[in-house]
Amino acid sequence: MAVSVTLLLCWLVTVYPELARGSSSYSHRKVSFEYNPGRSTQMADPSLNVLHVRAVGPDDTIHYLWSTLGAPTVLLVYTSSSNSSLHINWTRLEQRDPSHAVRIEPAEAVVYSTAVVFSRVLEYDDVNNVANISQVPVDSLYPAYQLEELTWDNVNATLNRSRLTAQLRGRNATSQLFGNGSFTFRISAFEGTSRDLELPCLLHTANSSKLEFLVDGVAPRGNRSRFTLELFVLEDAGMRRELRAVRSIDDEYTPSIFQMDQLVAVRENRSTITSFLQWKPVAYVSQEPSLASSVPARQNSLKPDRNHSLPAFSIAYAFFGAQVPTAAAVNISFGGPGGEFYNVRRHISWSALIGHGEPPQERFSVLVMAIMSVGLGLPILLLVWGAMTVWIVRRKRTPSLYQPVN
Repeated sequence: MAVSVTLLLCWLVTVYPELARGSSSYSHRKVSFEYNPGRSTQMADPSLNVLHVRAVGPDDTIHYLWSTLGAPTVLLVYTSSSNSSLHINWTRLEQRDPSHAVRIEPAEAVVYSTAVVFSRVLEYDDVNNVANISQVPVDSLYPAYQLEELTWDNVNATLNRSRLTAQLRGRNATSQLFGNGSFTFRISAFEGTSRDLELPCLLHTANSSKLEFLVDGVAPRGNRSRFTLELFVLEDAGMRRELRAVRSIDDEYTPSIFQMDQLVAVRENRSTITSFLQWKPVAYVSQEPSLASSVPARQNSLKPDRNHSLPAFSIAYAFFGAQVPTAAAVNISFGGPGGEFYNVRRHISWSALIGHGEPPQERFSVLVMAIMSVGLGLPILLLVWGAMTVWIVRRKRTPSLYQPVN
């Protein structure tokens, strides 16, 4: 029996060599963090945050710009050069002049660019406990939190260059209703393929970065409050965004979750994915994520060209210019019908990946593959062994057609 299991494991490694190699079969990048690149330290407004994450490959570079100038935004620029660099005109940027204050050089190396702008956090009174913002009456919506109006902490104080993490933390200093709470975007970059140890245990590669959105300690404006995050995706011309739900029979890493939501960018008349925003439809309402504290994270359908709520300014404008490219919006609502309201724990965390190229694909682990193979292979081996045993026994008992000669 032990021999059979060993042979099955060897077969798995032979057929699925990437399971044995782990992350070494994926591309790696050299990642660096730079805070407010090219800006004089003598300049005012310490809350002006631009974090440049540069992920360099053998012959290409992915630039991520995280900023709280205007609405919090992540700008992704992919270039075909490993020597491409970021240039910022700080005079224009501080004046919020969207006349290409941000550029990547050489310009001819820029292959693709996109941005995710986090515009508002909506709070509503869920009278009927349906956990669906599209089904609540208009008078149940509280005034939205415009994220571009918040006061943001200095991101430089949270940089961890060895772990490749940082965080953007925003507060509403003028509103007593906001209390001591905050909206926070935790940022993580990766040099290779790995998986988060904490739920929802997202699988990420060197071509992606992670954001974790947190609502922590914000005073609710009612006992039945729920929250929704609104975001916009800006694309180059000739691109379209598709919202896809990828289902799986495996919930090994995120118990009870059998789906992955993906907002992918596809060029017109092509099927190849250029970039993605990927997340599992789950959020957590405790400081330590667990199955018991998980709640649904429901996405609403894309609503193209909702310019009435597009923020007045963000770092994306400084790159794309005054003419905003194709825009699409999506809402992520937290909480499930019949579940507890935000007021009970006053905490929400939701994680997503943003990256270039194809999104990471979940696959069974070596352990699961071994269990499945043993579970399927062992009965077959038993049947074969049993059939051979019966055949051998019957052959021994079959009388000979020849009589012995005296």
